[in-house]
Amino acid sequence: MSAAPRERSVFLALLPWPERVQVARALRTETVGGLVLLAAAVVALVWANTPWSGAYEQIRDVHFGIPALGLDLSVEHWTADGLLTIFFLVAGIELKRELVVGELRTPATAALPVVAAVCGMVVPAAVYLATTGLGGGSAQGWAVPMATDIAFALAVLAVLSTHLPSALRAFLLTLAVVDDLGAILVIAVFFTADLNPVALAGAVAGLVVFYLLQRYRVRGLWWYVPLGVAIWALTYNGGVHATVAGVAMGLILRTTRDEGEKVSPGERTEHLLRPVSAGVAVPLFALFAAGVSISGAALGEVFTRPEPLGVVIGLVVGKSVGIFAGTYVAARFTGARLNPDLAWADVFALAVLAGIGFTVALLIGELAFPDPADAEYIKAAVLLGSLIAAAVAALLVKRRNGIYRRLWEAETRDEDADGIPDIYQQTNRGSAAGDS
Repeated sequence: MSAAPRERSVFLALLPWPERVQVARALRTETVGGLVLLAAAVVALVWANTPWSGAYEQIRDVHFGIPALGLDLSVEHWTADGLLTIFFLVAGIELKRELVVGELRTPATAALPVVAAVCGMVVPAAVYLATTGLGGGSAQGWAVPMATDIAFALAVLAVLSTHLPSALRAFLLTLAVVDDLGAILVIAVFFTADLNPVALAGAVAGLVVFYLLQRYRVRGLWWYVPLGVAIWALTYNGGVHATVAGVAMGLILRTTRDEGEKVSPGERTEHLLRPVSAGVAVPLFALFAAGVSISGAALGEVFTRPEPLGVVIGLVVGKSVGIFAGTYVAARFTGARLNPDLAWADVFALAVLAGIGFTVALLIGELAFPDPADAEYIKAAVLLGSLIAAAVAALLVKRRNGIYRRLWEAETRDEDADGIPDIYQQTNRGSAAGDS
């Protein structure tokens, strides 16, 4: 007698209720932050292309800090090396939660989003290298088109007034989390200055102390804030980009609750810092990083110089092809079947949307091209590539918006007003939601 065929998992199915609550909370803040980010980018672009652009550059280049500690930085560098550390700290907590209780907790569920995210990083890098290789350009910007900006992507969706089902939004969030990890690994390995072993040893020692405080359940911001600042400063002086310290601390924070504990330290920290990250840190970075002087000649350079052209094609084509192909292949080999209410066209629209690579792409662009003249072209390419990806994704998403709205209304209908959508209380769904 032959064995019964293994039941195929459903890709982009209805999320379990506890996971959906977590995802909705995270995406709500990121959406609002994305709109602020969008406004900051517009202000920066307008300001940098007005007669008052000199004032913009003067403010951006003002230095302050503590020179004796090696922390005399410009406003631009404080936002990139300092404020973005908060962004990566939150990203580290997100990744830890995904690894412990989310989509990445088991190899079976992690395979599909991880393969999709990795392909979404490798293919854009390969496209960039192919473009610069054929054009005789520099290969040093290969990592620029690898990153996805979840906040900017959600802002685009908010502006479109679309209603993506929660599973599609969760898949986009998981892609971005893995993407952030890849970006920080690239920054740590390939974009380090002259290393200072003593400072790095101090940073590692600080992280060990941070871990022990978590291990022995020590509470109190007066322990963690000074220690976190010290770890950040030592990492910066050690020659490794300071944002790496944020991810490291985020991964150390405990995301599971002890008995009788209402929220874990990771949840508490994320609740406190996510609004700061989304509403302050990332928009301020955008304000001082996106101020690119745009002219007809400059835009022409984007399409004639191999480096910026490689960035644009990498974001628009590489991201779309990489994520879609990776998702399709992973689904085939893992035996997952697509949610019958959705189509592969929806996955492709999400892959195109992931070509919005604003925040981290700008950061990597500054690290890869330290010459301000070259960096300006790369910034323009990131902005243009992200804009093209957003426009194409908007067309694809709007085309399917009727279907998304119907699914979203079914997911959120709560006729008995008990705070839990009715779909989770149906007989065939209730046991699944309760088991998760």
